[in-house]
Amino acid sequence: MPVRLIGKRVRVVLHASHLVVYDQNVEVARHERLIAKGGCRLDLDHYLEALIRKPGAFPGATALEQARSAGRFTPVHDAWWTQAQKVHGERDGTRALIEVLLLARHIPHEHLVAGLATALRAGALTADAVALEARKAAQAEDEPAALGPSGTGAGQPSGTVTFLHEWKLSHLPPDTRPLPSVTPYDQLLRRRRADGGAHREEEAQ
Repeated sequence: MPVRLIGKRVRVVLHASHLVVYDQNVEVARHERLIAKGGCRLDLDHYLEALIRKPGAFPGATALEQARSAGRFTPVHDAWWTQAQKVHGERDGTRALIEVLLLARHIPHEHLVAGLATALRAGALTADAVALEARKAAQAEDEPAALGPSGTGAGQPSGTVTFLHEWKLSHLPPDTRPLPSVTPYDQLLRRRRADGGAHREEEAQ
């Protein structure tokens, strides 16, 4: 179960094929029931808060090997991790990967993998870049765009990373406000000219 619950009393409900762990009334873990005696099933997500403080323990973690065997930690994860270590160093590169894994709590797995692949091709080795590309992949899936003149869907990943402020600017809602008018200023200028002319005529008299 999550490391934050170490030392706390939890409730475990055992079913025929799986078991569920509850912290009070909140489900915090669900595992397939193991048949072999002494078996152990770990969820990598449960250990991320501890591993980000001690990234040196990540490469040899049993939870990582189980996630890799189950297909949750993909070759794309490994490739991005390798490049991140080359650019940021072993410790900081591993910490960047763990930050990416934490994104999986809010981003679907397939979109996160797509974001990792696009960020890897562009050499963008930060969790923020992966998050942005994952959201773009999700948007492209939810809102498929019509084919453009070149025959390529506008919603398909381009293999390049867009900076966050550029992405926000390109997704601003349409401005429905009316165009500004200078008519009141013209009226004010005409009034001032008229008042000024009358004042000069009084001085001439």
